[in-house]
Amino acid sequence: MKSMCRFAFVVLTLVALLPLDAQSQEAKRRWEFMNQIRREKFDLVLPEVMKENQVDMWITVGREGYEEPLARDLGDAYMGDIGYFVFTDRGGDRIERAALEISDYLLKENGAYDIVTSDYDLRAFVAERDPQTIALNYSEHIAGADGLTHSRYELLAEALGEPYASRFVSSEKLVSDFRSRRVATEIAAFSQAGEHSRLIAERALSNEVITPGVTTLEDVAWWMKEQLHEQNLEASFGMPSVYLQNPGVDPSVSSSRIIRRGDVIAIDWGVGYMNFFTDVKRLAYVLKEGESGVPAGLQKAFDNARAVRDILKANIKAGRRADETEALLKQKIADAGFSVMAEPDKPSADLDQVDVIIGCHSVGNVGHGSGPSIAWFHPRRATFVIQPTNLFALELFAYTSVPEWGGGKVRIPLEDDAIVTHRGVEWLYPVNDRVLLIR
Repeated sequence: MKSMCRFAFVVLTLVALLPLDAQSQEAKRRWEFMNQIRREKFDLVLPEVMKENQVDMWITVGREGYEEPLARDLGDAYMGDIGYFVFTDRGGDRIERAALEISDYLLKENGAYDIVTSDYDLRAFVAERDPQTIALNYSEHIAGADGLTHSRYELLAEALGEPYASRFVSSEKLVSDFRSRRVATEIAAFSQAGEHSRLIAERALSNEVITPGVTTLEDVAWWMKEQLHEQNLEASFGMPSVYLQNPGVDPSVSSSRIIRRGDVIAIDWGVGYMNFFTDVKRLAYVLKEGESGVPAGLQKAFDNARAVRDILKANIKAGRRADETEALLKQKIADAGFSVMAEPDKPSADLDQVDVIIGCHSVGNVGHGSGPSIAWFHPRRATFVIQPTNLFALELFAYTSVPEWGGGKVRIPLEDDAIVTHRGVEWLYPVNDRVLLIR
């Protein structure tokens, strides 16, 4: 580990000595990529979702020192005490885009906005367009649509007055649809985020990082955090979750517990890259002395989990509500001979029974996204219809009795990110198809 730290220090030092244009090349590349995404979202997705949700005008309010959840989607920009992103359906196939009191250089340069000005009268601006519905970012269920503070709401209501203050509606469904319907550049960027996620996780669950009897779960998590710093990435959920799956063993997450031979180790985490955040899992087994492969019982447990994942992949389709899809998946899983659990982490005592629970949630601009969600923990999003280009984390846990642990049930977690197309579910990067081995 010390040699790796010295190597990392040398690499970072060399990067700092690069010419300025070489250092800034990656930053500019990402900025240009995100600009392309933004323009295509405004051109192709925004008109569709505003009309579907019967929204004439959508106002997002920002201020210095407080980052609105949609700041990166709409265009990272500096603003003073208050600024407005205003989108208006004025008829036709295009939405008018205005940035008021937001004079950031990069915002002007990104080409996404028709109007960028600090010379405006907000009430006059709105009155000229006379919207019958004005969507604002307040929401009970979706954090990404809940960025409007109480004080800014009151200020906006006072500035616009009647009749416009009575025309405010929640942007909850609008934001969900806008974020979760993807253009091609988004899919390209998200797949890169997924590849970063799985490569770092798979390196973490290897002898590059783990020395049995020496390395702790916490050491692995901190190594992964360091990779984020070195690769200029963000974390979906803070500290990576590194934990044990052995039956009867304390499953403490990212703790000081030393990794030992015979351990089954899981990682649950996500990477942030260009405003996209993934949610993936990986699993590894630490070989005992004399072993050369995965014990037969553990392999059978992993194969059971993969069989359930195949059912999920084959039956998630566009055009159905997420809760209807969940009911269908549970029936298909039961028909295949598995038992669907009513609650997480409560498998049955029947050792012949394989217990399963699923939580195929939306993913995208946050680790748990804002779109349709096939998961008990997102009841509002379960009522949304699955659309082509929606991104999902296909997540499941399968509990199988393993002879090598005296018949105790081992929990196999599987989770990888995918897109729904008109053909069905398609993976965006190589998914988890094996138990990784640590020697």
